Amino acid sequence: MAAAAFYSMSLRHGVKNLNQLLPNIHTVTRIYHVGGRPKNAKIRLNKANTRPARRQHGVLLKCVAEQGEEGKEEDISKATLIWRAVKLPMYTVALIPITVGSAAAYLETGQYFANRFLRLCVSSACIIAWLNLSNDVYDFDTGADKNKKESVVNLAGSRTGTHVFAWILLALGFAGLSWVSVEAGSLRSIMLLSYAIICGYVYQCPPFRLSYLGLGEPLCFVAFGPFATTAFYLLQSSTKQLSISGAVVASSILVGITTSLILFCSHFHQIEDDKAVGKLSPLVRLGTEGGAKVVKLTVVALYLLLFILGLTQTLPFSSVILCGLTLPVANWAVSFVDKYHKDKTKIFMAKYYCVRFHTAFGAALAAGLVAARMFARKQLPQAILL
Repeated sequence: MAAAAFYSMSLRHGVKNLNQLLPNIHTVTRIYHVGGRPKNAKIRLNKANTRPARRQHGVLLKCVAEQGEEGKEEDISKATLIWRAVKLPMYTVALIPITVGSAAAYLETGQYFANRFLRLCVSSACIIAWLNLSNDVYDFDTGADKNKKESVVNLAGSRTGTHVFAWILLALGFAGLSWVSVEAGSLRSIMLLSYAIICGYVYQCPPFRLSYLGLGEPLCFVAFGPFATTAFYLLQSSTKQLSISGAVVASSILVGITTSLILFCSHFHQIEDDKAVGKLSPLVRLGTEGGAKVVKLTVVALYLLLFILGLTQTLPFSSVILCGLTLPVANWAVSFVDKYHKDKTKIFMAKYYCVRFHTAFGAALAAGLVAARMFARKQLPQAILL
C-alpha cells in the first residue's frame, strides 16, 4: 500500500521509476503480508534504510516542481508578452505628476487649462516610452535582459530599430513640453523638466548607468516628484510669477515616494539576472525578505508623512482624508509582496500592485486639492479654460 501511494505521487509529478528510489518499502510491506510479526530490529533496519531514499524522493519532487514552474513561464503567450512589453499601466507615472501638479495650481489660482493638460499628457507619455525602450536597449547590451522574454528588443528582434525609435519619441516628447512651456512663458518649468529627463538619462544610459550602482530609486524620486510635479504646477498658470507653494512641494514629495516604490518592486523577479551582470539594485543588496520589509516601512512612512502634512496644514484636510481612504489599496500591495517575495513567478506582479496604489493615492491627493479650492469658495469655480 505504501509503495502504491508513493507510485501514485510519482505519476502526478512526472517521476516514472520511483520504485527504484524506494526499494526497502516493498520489503517492509511484504513482511507485514506474511502474517508473522517481524522483529523490531528488522523494522528499524528497513526504516533507517528508507530515510535516504525518501529524502532523495523529496529532492526529486522539488526539482520536478521547479521544472514545472519554469515550464509555466515558458508557456506565456505572445500576446501576454507584448502586453508586458508595452507596460501600459506604467504610463500612470506620467499622468499622476501632471494631475497632481495641475490640482495644486488650481488650489492656488482657481484656473485649469484643459488643452495644456492634454498636450502635457501626450508629451510625457512619449518621454516614458523613451525611458522604457532605451532601458530595454541598454539592459540588452549588458545582458541584464538576457532571460527577459518581454523585453522589446527580444520581441522585436532589432536592437537598432528599438534604439532609434526610442530617441525619436524623446525628441517628440521634449518638443511638446517645450511648446507648452513657451506658451505659458515659464522658463522655470522647462528647466525643471530638463532636469527630470537628465535624471532618466543618467539612470540608464552609458557611460553613467547609475541604476547599476543602486541609485535608480533616488533619481526616480526627484525626477517624478519635485522636478516634474512642480514643473506641471507652473505650466497650469496664466502668470509667470506663480510662487511655488508648500502644498505643491509636499504633494511632489508624496508623488515621488509612490513612483519610486514602483521602480523598487520591479526588481524583485530580476535579482538573479541583475547579480549576473553586476547590477547592484537595492534588492540585490537587501534580498527579497529585506525588500519586503522596505516596502512595508515605506508605506507606513508615507501615511505618517501625510498625517504630519495635514496637521501642519501644509496639505488641505480634504487631501489627507481622501488619501487615507487608499489604505486598503496600500495594504493590498504590501500583503502581496510580503506573501510572494520568494516566488519569482508571482512576484512579477508586485510592480502592478504598486501602480494601482500609486494611481489611487495620486488621484485622491489631486481630488483633495481641487475639493479644498471648490468648497472654500462661495461662488462656483471658474470655468475650465480651453
